[in-house]
Amino acid sequence: MLALRAVAHRPTPPPAWQPRTDPAPLLPDAEPHRLLGTDAMAGADPELLLSLYDRLVLGRRFNTQATALTKQGRLAVYPSSTGQEACQVAAALALERRDWLFPSYRDTLAAVTRGMDPVRVLTLLRGDWHTGYDPYEHRVAPLSTPLATQLPHAVGLAHAARLKGDDVVALALVGDGGTSEGDFHEALNFAAVWRAPVVFLVQNNGFAISVPLAKQTAAPSLAHKAVGYGMPGRLVDGNDAPAVHQVVSEALARARSGGGPTLIEAVTYRIEAHTNADDATRYREEPEVELWRRHDPILLLERELTGRGLLDEDRRRSAADAAEAMAAELRERMNADPVLDPMDLFAHVYAEKTGQLREQSELLRAELTAEGETR
Repeated sequence: MLALRAVAHRPTPPPAWQPRTDPAPLLPDAEPHRLLGTDAMAGADPELLLSLYDRLVLGRRFNTQATALTKQGRLAVYPSSTGQEACQVAAALALERRDWLFPSYRDTLAAVTRGMDPVRVLTLLRGDWHTGYDPYEHRVAPLSTPLATQLPHAVGLAHAARLKGDDVVALALVGDGGTSEGDFHEALNFAAVWRAPVVFLVQNNGFAISVPLAKQTAAPSLAHKAVGYGMPGRLVDGNDAPAVHQVVSEALARARSGGGPTLIEAVTYRIEAHTNADDATRYREEPEVELWRRHDPILLLERELTGRGLLDEDRRRSAADAAEAMAAELRERMNADPVLDPMDLFAHVYAEKTGQLREQSELLRAELTAEGETR
């Protein structure tokens, strides 16, 4: 038998190995960052607070009106963001006009806050167009229905902007369910390695359709995932609009100055069902929903503004009237049947049609001609 040579046990890697990044500064706080009801609110900008309030009221009315349009058959589907409006409104208001927003399918309110026409924002959900608007007009990428596919796109745009020397930051929105997708991890890895000027905002609304967060991940929080990629993780109360605005603004400033990406988790809750096709009562209890209704972002901000003497009945009425006027116009315009040309399906896919697209378009044209002749 051959004698085994004794090998000294090395309990640690060779001395040449060193951590690439000190993890301590990257770790999120133990509790979500808050501003409302704290001493830090003393220095808050009154104009910003009132703007946030007006936008939240408008956003809530937008959600209820879009949900009603779905029940009337004017929208094919609508993923409501009722209860989590502060995440989208505050984040969108933190952007500069030159920056880019990369939304998911639920982030219609963020697009509207950027100044987009509400009807165009809803065009995809109506089924009229794949997008319905020019992304370059307001620097809002197409609403992304596939989960998390917009995140690598945001990284690519941000990295390209930095290489060109453009002062641009990309803000990518995603839900907690999207963090289980491969695109999420690939995007964070590329962003950190390239130090791309991009901010990832995860709206943790408690459920990926019917799957609770505890069945998706065993991490202490979604913000903790940032450490594994070498970027800071921030945890914020997603129903505290001023806090969301502050945290996102700080992350955008960090990215703009060359500090690289940040992952932010905004803890919020989806009051309505996943979409109009979902029955949320099958996987959650009403007492849980009621607890979150008491933590409503509009109520929280109203309480703060009223206590500081910034919000009176006239201002409440003004915000409500503006929201109702928006809803009325949205109803009127959405009730008009659009004139659509099926051939437009092939008009904006590539700058020059591929052979396969030409073949498909001619096939459709022949079918439409034959259908017209039989009528």
